[in-house]
Amino acid sequence: MARHHGQDNRGPSQRQLKVGETVRKELSDILTRGEFSDPDLEGAIVTIPEVRMTPDLRVATCLVMPLGGKNAEKVEKALNRSAKYLRGQVSRRLTMKYMPDLRFILDTRFDDDDRIGTLLHSPEVSRDLGSDEIAED
Repeated sequence: MARHHGQDNRGPSQRQLKVGETVRKELSDILTRGEFSDPDLEGAIVTIPEVRMTPDLRVATCLVMPLGGKNAEKVEKALNRSAKYLRGQVSRRLTMKYMPDLRFILDTRFDDDDRIGTLLHSPEVSRDLGSDEIAED
């Protein structure tokens, strides 16, 4: 039986999760210990809640968010500008056959959750949910 190499609904493999977590830990250490300085990141505390790896482990998409969400776009641009330098720093700490390219994007999951919660509690949705409950009885 041939292996299916397309996207499936099973989610990331254990290897992807493990490598992503390792890269996340090393990036966090580099940023918190001050081993990396950039004028646009001065005074910014950046959290990296998740690193998502591609199936071939060649690209690491790092979800980042500055503390308090201040200057988020500026921080994202600064990290993407310094991605090659950070890749080199991480590669010195890890032993991998290929060091993944780093890409930084803003983590908007909490904003999305708030937006969805607001929509679900809106009067229009509450009205629609109330009519469905009456129809079920």
